[in-house]
Amino acid sequence: MPLKIYNSLTRQKEVFEPLNAPYVGMYVCGPTVSGESHLGHARPFITFDVVYRYLLHKGYKVRYVRNITDAGHFEEEGKQAEDKIASKAILEKLEPMELVQKYTHLYHWAMEQFNNMPPSIEPTATGHIVEQIEMIKTIIQDGYAYERNGSVYFDVVKYNEDFAKKNQPYGILSGRNVEEQLETTRELENQDEKKNKVDFALWKKAPEEHIMRWQSPWGEGFPGWHIECSAMATKYLGKQFDIHGGGMDLQFPHHECEIAQSTVCNHAIPARYWMHNNMITINGRKMGKSYNNVIKLSELFAGNHHELTQAYAPMTVRFFILQSQYRGTLDFSNEALQASEKALKRLMDAYEWLQAQTFTKGAEATDPILDKQLKTWVDELEQFMDDDINTAKVVANLFEILPSINSLKDKHIAPDAISGDTWMYTQQQLKLFVEDILGIRIEAGANLAQLKGVIDLLIEIRKEAKTKKDFATSDKIRNQLTAMGIQIKDEKDGSMSYSL
Repeated sequence: MPLKIYNSLTRQKEVFEPLNAPYVGMYVCGPTVSGESHLGHARPFITFDVVYRYLLHKGYKVRYVRNITDAGHFEEEGKQAEDKIASKAILEKLEPMELVQKYTHLYHWAMEQFNNMPPSIEPTATGHIVEQIEMIKTIIQDGYAYERNGSVYFDVVKYNEDFAKKNQPYGILSGRNVEEQLETTRELENQDEKKNKVDFALWKKAPEEHIMRWQSPWGEGFPGWHIECSAMATKYLGKQFDIHGGGMDLQFPHHECEIAQSTVCNHAIPARYWMHNNMITINGRKMGKSYNNVIKLSELFAGNHHELTQAYAPMTVRFFILQSQYRGTLDFSNEALQASEKALKRLMDAYEWLQAQTFTKGAEATDPILDKQLKTWVDELEQFMDDDINTAKVVANLFEILPSINSLKDKHIAPDAISGDTWMYTQQQLKLFVEDILGIRIEAGANLAQLKGVIDLLIEIRKEAKTKKDFATSDKIRNQLTAMGIQIKDEKDGSMSYSL
């Protein structure tokens, strides 16, 4: 079964066919490091970590580029064109690059807590000012941008007049049309500089009080938000690449503007497949400062936010996010996280126990129906991932498999009720999907295989002690294991069993 991806550009699932297989280029919009990452940021970064992991599993050689916005991210929606980095630096009494370093470190720390793999390349906006300026110059030369008082704007109406004829209008990704935007766009600062209300800034003239500024052909200023991603994606992935990812909130205007800029410069829509994850709500409400419900990741892990009743481990949060398909809605609540916490423990207890077992290859199954059903559930894991990275169905199937593992563990079914081949296949595939693809990390100190080895050794020593009638040593081992919650049972045939 080939991998299918829902392409936001065409609004349908499509078979994934890389431009230059086995090589895959993937660009994902990274954070603006003007503050600490919050719960809303967790979903795209975990989502595309799983996409990255799965593409690697499929045998692709992936160049995963995820940028850091460390300057020039100004808010066109407000009355004041505000650079978030510069504004926050003033508030925290730090140099802008000092602030950037602080929050970049915090971001990387959070990604490590979630067990996210690092991208292949992590470029910064400030490290690519030259590339952004060169791209703006090209857009001006081609007649799709203009300079006004030291600022440069993209001419959306002119672009649309020319590229709509090629079935590449501005709005191709989001479904918005320019006429509606002209009627609904709010009055913004320096609106009188623009030819059209919908035009967006490629470069902004820096006012005297603006801290971060660079020399350009149009005077001192700083780049717009949208141009940075076009410049960096082009530099590291080429004029056209395979996948562009990000949150649904970036479809418009960010990704729409990227498409327009890159299409002018490179004569092609930059990415063939556009993937967008849905947002996280909190108790049914959008997350935002006005609702006072923005939960920073450090607050989530420590439990010190008024919306939280407890701390939540990073793997609990990761598991909670993966219980929904990335395009589906996901509502955060304490009840939902607590349920995920319990479910994850059930899953990992059974998973770790299974990984610690040794099965004999080739044993016949005494219950062929159960054997076939278990193998079917395991086979479906890859089928569900091939169907637009459906982690929700993968997780659901893991819980279908769970009763078979627990029945074997609790001796409710005989060890040979399912063939050794099927059990070995289940072990192998669960390790692949739980650890390598879903990225669920076994927490430190919870390695059941190592623990089982130590217990087996102590039981062997206890057997020898009993044989030698060294009951003091035998009792000491039993009593100390019991004190640690490990129950030892002496069977009638002289063997010993235990339970955790």
